[in-house]
Amino acid sequence: MYDWLKAHLVPDETTPWWLIALITAATIAMFFGSIALTAWALVRIPADYFQGEKAHVPWAAHHPAARWALHIGKNLLGVVLVIAGLIMSIPGVPGQGLLTTLLGLMLLDFPGKRKAEQWLVRKRRVRSAIDGIRARFGRSPLVLDETSRPSEEELKKMGEER
Repeated sequence: MYDWLKAHLVPDETTPWWLIALITAATIAMFFGSIALTAWALVRIPADYFQGEKAHVPWAAHHPAARWALHIGKNLLGVVLVIAGLIMSIPGVPGQGLLTTLLGLMLLDFPGKRKAEQWLVRKRRVRSAIDGIRARFGRSPLVLDETSRPSEEELKKMGEER
């Protein structure tokens, strides 16, 4: 595999300069574009986006045909972002692979997505990173359901298991 990659992906003296420039420009654009797109999305979501059982649908009041078109477009964009994020997760490919993949997954509709999103955002490091980005752009921190905290009984059980 290494030999194939070296033979097909490593430029040599026969590689045109414009192809190397195009690949370099695409690499830089993917790196900064994924960071900008992720920050933009995290800043744009409402602070209460992760509250409640049902997700917010910003186009619920639109005509049914427009709702379907927006729904399909949102899912197609989600697929593109997941694929791009997985590609960026490959070592040597620049970009925010994990964040782009997560952004794509947020756009997709699949069973259990809402609970998975809420579980992930409840993680202290994830939430502090998101709230830090939101604060930098003058947005309020995320508001989560109170049920996201463990009950006294669950805390007691966790303490006994240690």
